[in-house]
Amino acid sequence: MNRILAIIERDLRKFMRSPALILVSMFFPLVQLVILGNAFGGKIKHLKVAVVDQDHGLSGVKLREMLGAIAANAQTFETIEYSDPKQANVDLREGRINAVLNIPPEFSRRVLAGASPQIALVEDNTDNFAAGAMQGVFAELIAAYNQRGSEPRVPSGVTLSVVEVYPYVPYIQFLLPGTIVLAIFVTAMIGGGIIYIDDKARGLHEGYLVTPISKFELILGFNLSGALKAFMSGMVLTTLGSIIAGIPDPLDPVRFLKLLVVILATALALISMMFLLMVRVSDPLVPRATFGVLNTLLFFPSGAVYPIYGFPTWMQVIAKFDPFTFAVHAFKSLLLKNTGLEAIVGDLAFLLCFTVASMFLATVLFRRTL
Repeated sequence: MNRILAIIERDLRKFMRSPALILVSMFFPLVQLVILGNAFGGKIKHLKVAVVDQDHGLSGVKLREMLGAIAANAQTFETIEYSDPKQANVDLREGRINAVLNIPPEFSRRVLAGASPQIALVEDNTDNFAAGAMQGVFAELIAAYNQRGSEPRVPSGVTLSVVEVYPYVPYIQFLLPGTIVLAIFVTAMIGGGIIYIDDKARGLHEGYLVTPISKFELILGFNLSGALKAFMSGMVLTTLGSIIAGIPDPLDPVRFLKLLVVILATALALISMMFLLMVRVSDPLVPRATFGVLNTLLFFPSGAVYPIYGFPTWMQVIAKFDPFTFAVHAFKSLLLKNTGLEAIVGDLAFLLCFTVASMFLATVLFRRTL
């Protein structure tokens, strides 16, 4: 045990003497949370919609009034009057506006005749988010426009009442669990894998090999020291990230203790995975070259940025074996739903089994040679 503690102490001392390394591993993911959390998921506003009224009838005026009401209240878009439809289409193609609403001639006459008139929404669909927002707003507008007379006092049809179990979750809160796991992974990659390979390249690793320490003790020491660093990083991100993202009762002690369990399990799983991947590597450029690939392969299929249900089948297969997936699910359950540990037993069991399997394989593959 003393030999293992010596490895942990030496590794932590080296880590603490590098403030830049601590800054990168702990606080850069926090910056990413703030930027990405506010860059995605916000309500789209102030799109520019050109209105070309070629009808000038009463029904067209009514439609334009409804457009003005939406522009003044919801502010999803701003209307700009055009008299020339060709100029409106030119401005659309050149990016000055986002869409063109064309009210055709004879629109009012066809409305009065009940002839199902059509209006055209020409949109710039290179931006799917803006296009989707406009389609949703205009679909609601047309549905409201088509209502005739007063609604019956007793509705005769089936109605839908939506009940939300949890309060509204903004995207920055949805992104927080993945950011915490990413911070733990960055620390495991930098403070675990890269430092280990650098020690081997400088010859420092040879000092361990001339001692009577066993392979398992050596691997366990490296894993525990790396897990402690990753644990500290995850704890900082969980605390500060919860406050920044606006998680209700971010310092609730009961939930925080449950989060510490998940942080520890995640740290052990990811550091053991990194050691398994680097146990036979000697070139210090290899972990740096694989960092981006690993980040993409593990982070994005985990459901940290977008729900897994929207993935193609092959990405869902990756997610089923990705330790990020189980860590992200556990953090989401505790942070967004405030569940108990019984809801994440499966996640913790997978992370524990993954840790044991990775450490076992790393011990088998480790070469005790100079």
